[in-house]
Amino acid sequence: MSISSNDTLQEPWIYDDPERFLAPGDVLEPGELPPPFDLADIEASGDAHSAAMNELEGINARARVLIADEYAGIASVLRDAAACPDPWVGPDPTLDAAWLDPQGRSVAAVRAERRNIAVRAAALELSVRLGMSENTVRTRATQADTLRERCPKIWNAFRSGRVNERNASTAAQQAATLPARATDAWAKFDELLTGSAQTLAPGKFRVRARVVRERVHPEHIDERHNRANEERNVWFQPEADGMASFTVLATADKVIAVQRYADAYARQLRGQEGDERTLAQLRTDIVLDLIARGSTTETGTWSARASVAVTVPVMTLLERDDEPATLDGYGPIDTETARRLAGDAPSWVRILTHPVTGTVLDVDRTTYRVPKALRRWLEVRDQVCTGPGCMRSARDCDVDHRLDWQYGGKTSDTNLGPLCEPHHVLKTKSKWALYRDEFTGARWWVTPTSLTVPVEPPPF
Repeated sequence: MSISSNDTLQEPWIYDDPERFLAPGDVLEPGELPPPFDLADIEASGDAHSAAMNELEGINARARVLIADEYAGIASVLRDAAACPDPWVGPDPTLDAAWLDPQGRSVAAVRAERRNIAVRAAALELSVRLGMSENTVRTRATQADTLRERCPKIWNAFRSGRVNERNASTAAQQAATLPARATDAWAKFDELLTGSAQTLAPGKFRVRARVVRERVHPEHIDERHNRANEERNVWFQPEADGMASFTVLATADKVIAVQRYADAYARQLRGQEGDERTLAQLRTDIVLDLIARGSTTETGTWSARASVAVTVPVMTLLERDDEPATLDGYGPIDTETARRLAGDAPSWVRILTHPVTGTVLDVDRTTYRVPKALRRWLEVRDQVCTGPGCMRSARDCDVDHRLDWQYGGKTSDTNLGPLCEPHHVLKTKSKWALYRDEFTGARWWVTPTSLTVPVEPPPF
């Protein structure tokens, strides 16, 4: 497309410097327009791209400021909840001169618990309102407080949009691991990293922050390592497409030894005729075989068995339907795996759903203790904790009486549901309340600030 001298100008700025579109040596007479040109010439000149880049830089800076404001706001709400728990947990009973704690705790202990519960109740409500996990809310509040106290220079740069969120988070994580009273180390850490936080990409800044933290830390690394080793752990994370990740946190020497063994063994197996697996696939298979069966050419054999539930629609099991089965704690799995687990593995608990309704008949009990069969049904029905946004497996939760047993609540599926321990405590000791419509079965939470939050349906 081209524009002639008779066309209406849609972009007036195009002619701000008309001579830049002339050939070398050409000159325009007064009032004369340049010869026709293509809009591609403007794009090729770089002006449009430069303007777009500048605009995006401005947007990014404003976004950084807003994100920092969010961090500061979250931290402020949680600090206020700790300072004034009443809106979250109700009036302070210790102010009554005749009050006696049923558990024999001191006034200080009860007030400390009230502050803790209030902060947790506020964090849960913020997670609902902001669409974040509770862990994210608590993490942002903690990092904001850490930066404000230990790294004021980085905090101010973050609040003004000169430091991105990832670098600010990294600085907070590293600063938080410095000793609580090492104020000199805080100041050095803040001073040495303020410039880098504004200029380095997140990956490089993460390495830089770790190096600076090691330099300014007043405690010897051997002592820190021994303490960190006490925190070793493993955890599981569901992934897409029937996959999952398994993470191990342990001493570096042991983790590296496992990695090198798996790599060396994988390279050895790769040379075998007929094995077309990649090195990455071989490493994975070796590590999983070693953990699951303990079977390698060098370590001998050991075995362990665990009971895991898989819910399989009966028509799928009979190969008359392809409705996905559900693996407890993970979600939908492929039908071939489900049939194999349901048919061949005696250590798996097999649960068949009704081919029409997919439910189990209601069971009512008149005792407080929840029978195993009823607990199993609740685990199948709800699958995860009924707390807002919580993904804790129902089998790892408490069974909560929605209406407390002491107030006439029955031990029945209509009055029971899984709640993880943290959410169970909030329901019992804060102003979070759980309700149920007896006609429709719908359940919902009401927050301390009167927000209604429907109980989310099972994720699978």
